[in-house]
Amino acid sequence: MRVDLLTREYPPHVYGGAGVHVAELAAVLRRTIDVRVHCFEGPRDEPASAGVRGYDVPAGLAGTNAALQTLGVDLEIVGGVGEVGPDGARSDLVHSHTWYANLAGHVASLLHGVPHVLTAHSLEPLRPWKAEQLGGGYAVSSWVERTAYEAAAGVIAVSGGMRDDILRSYPAVDPARVHVVHNGIDLEGWRRPTSPADAAAAEATVRELGIDPTRPAVVFVGRITRQKGLPYLLRAAERLPADVQLVLCAGAPDTPEIAAEVAGLVADLRERRSGVVWIEQMLPRPDLVAVLAASTVFVCPSVYEPLGIVNLEAMAVGLPVVGTATGGIPEVVDDGVTGWLVPIDQVQDGTGTPRDPERFVADLAAALTDAVSDEARAAAWGAAARRRVEEHFSWDAVAEQTVEVYRRVLG
Repeated sequence: MRVDLLTREYPPHVYGGAGVHVAELAAVLRRTIDVRVHCFEGPRDEPASAGVRGYDVPAGLAGTNAALQTLGVDLEIVGGVGEVGPDGARSDLVHSHTWYANLAGHVASLLHGVPHVLTAHSLEPLRPWKAEQLGGGYAVSSWVERTAYEAAAGVIAVSGGMRDDILRSYPAVDPARVHVVHNGIDLEGWRRPTSPADAAAAEATVRELGIDPTRPAVVFVGRITRQKGLPYLLRAAERLPADVQLVLCAGAPDTPEIAAEVAGLVADLRERRSGVVWIEQMLPRPDLVAVLAASTVFVCPSVYEPLGIVNLEAMAVGLPVVGTATGGIPEVVDDGVTGWLVPIDQVQDGTGTPRDPERFVADLAAALTDAVSDEARAAAWGAAARRRVEEHFSWDAVAEQTVEVYRRVLG
């Protein structure tokens, strides 16, 4: 079986959970099937014969709306999918990830006569704030996504909550074609340092980043986008005990407006308390593991989160999670065992906005305060979190379930 994975993100250009997912999925699928990867942002060091091919925006679309550039790359990918491999193999199935690659999957399916499977990492109808980022391109991305979902031979949802969102957002999709396969986690890559030398190096790293490893810390990791709920966290942080640090690994803002909003809130918070550490650059994995290992609790204040790979990463390093009870987060965080779920009553207009923002902020602050009030309990719940990801979110299990979807689609 030859499967072509179609994605915007692929190493070394990975910005979010979808990119992490595709990179890990490709690696584990290659153990049992023939996998070719088609991705954005130009050729990779790895040659096409090794199974990875990157594409640039067509020259004629340079400077146009970002959505049009995406469609241009998608059509280039369609041509690549149709090429016979060095071994003479043709694609049996295309599997796209996010709207950026959905059109490539849909057109490749029509042109080459192969089934199209897509994985839902997020949904455009539930991210209306993207209109701030894409302008009219948001209407284009929404059309692409709807078209692909309604025509796909199979849809993989990364959580049960995401499956419900898909069927609510796209009622024309046959429920029998929507399968739940959770995200996975690299259990070896996300593990706290154990040897004295590694622990000492990790401590040096966090101190260089401005973090005091002797103080309790709440850590956030994510892009600066509306769905991640960072402004709510910054307001809740004002109510944390004075000795608690807030560590923000947050960058890549969607728009100048949200970047300015977050910068203003951080500046205001720093006037009121010490220990506010903002790391804007994307950290290499060993440094991020060191930051997580030096923290007391991980926080995921998202108002929209299909599953949240960042939660799995933190749990694998042995941190309990304070997360919003929305989307797929309750399928990851076992309330009272591996973390705290913060209730939220949301407006049903696609934005995920809390109906009572002050109540959400207060509940988030209360859960975080409870989490840092007993470090022994936090450590015990963190150990339980590590066990949970080991038992339920290994990539081997994800790959096995994904291949089963392929077989069902191929008949």
